[in-house]
Amino acid sequence: MKATQNSMARKRPVNLTLNEDLVTQARALTDNLSGVVESLLADYVEHERRQQLAKAKTVEATVAMWNDFNGRHGSFADEHSTL
Repeated sequence: MKATQNSMARKRPVNLTLNEDLVTQARALTDNLSGVVESLLADYVEHERRQQLAKAKTVEATVAMWNDFNGRHGSFADEHSTL
């Protein structure tokens, strides 16, 4: 999964609090820990964006379905209204 990001964006240092043992193990596996974390973060951001988009589409489809139902059959409350 490739995130939509500006690869030319300026990089800046950030402070993270991470498990020291986990960082030691990761550094033994790569000489570019920042690059690995950046790649994982980009994947996470893309995954979350896709989930939010899917949820928004589901909500839109549900609203459209209920509006269509209401247009064809009216509201359930109509037969009980005292107005």
